[in-house]
Amino acid sequence: MATATELQADILTEGAEVLGIRLTEAQERQFVRYYAELVRWNERVNLTAITEWEAVQTRHFLDSLSAAQALTTELLQSASFIDVGSGGGFPGIPMTLAFPGMRGTLMDSTAKKTAFLTRACEALELQDILVRTDRAETLAHHDDYREKFDIAFARAVAEVAALAELTLPFVRVGGTVIMHKKADIAAELERGQGAIETLGGSVREVLPVKLAGLQDRALVVLKKLRPTPERYPRRPGMPSKRPIA
Repeated sequence: MATATELQADILTEGAEVLGIRLTEAQERQFVRYYAELVRWNERVNLTAITEWEAVQTRHFLDSLSAAQALTTELLQSASFIDVGSGGGFPGIPMTLAFPGMRGTLMDSTAKKTAFLTRACEALELQDILVRTDRAETLAHHDDYREKFDIAFARAVAEVAALAELTLPFVRVGGTVIMHKKADIAAELERGQGAIETLGGSVREVLPVKLAGLQDRALVVLKKLRPTPERYPRRPGMPSKRPIA
């Protein structure tokens, strides 16, 4: 494999331009450094099965940056966000690298993954990013986190109904939830409609990701219309085991 200094970010740069994002050379170098940290840590911590540079640019970096399609210029310049189930830092870290005015929290329940996230943020000098080792079902009941964010990102593998319960409690009324999902989402979205409404949200739109290599992806965008009832989210594991009907 080429060394970090030899890697070219052409796929990332060209794809970002399709999304309306202009990356500077300094930002490209940050993405390369992020990749180097990711593959180094991935040797001992299971962060991702996708490790080839070309694939990471598309399936991780550009898939993460596709969230910009659903956000206003104002939000991209200054929004607060929480990345629920951040894992290897997707989409929170790529969004912060591309839009340095954003500030947020990367949350994961696995300490080894949050150790990586902490190291990656240090290496990339991301000063406005907080890392938390916790579960959404617990953290969303803390006053400092409940309904405090402009945006909640979710790229985790879970049904819409479960993700709605794990994200909407974090978002202020008027805020946005962005779920990165497979494009064939209609049936899953229908199953999750009751949960979304119960939790105070509505489906704003479903945006297909129109990038080479990502035609199988879509963004489910929710709007927070009213406060989430205090009982939600339920105790750990319940959102996935017994989704709200």
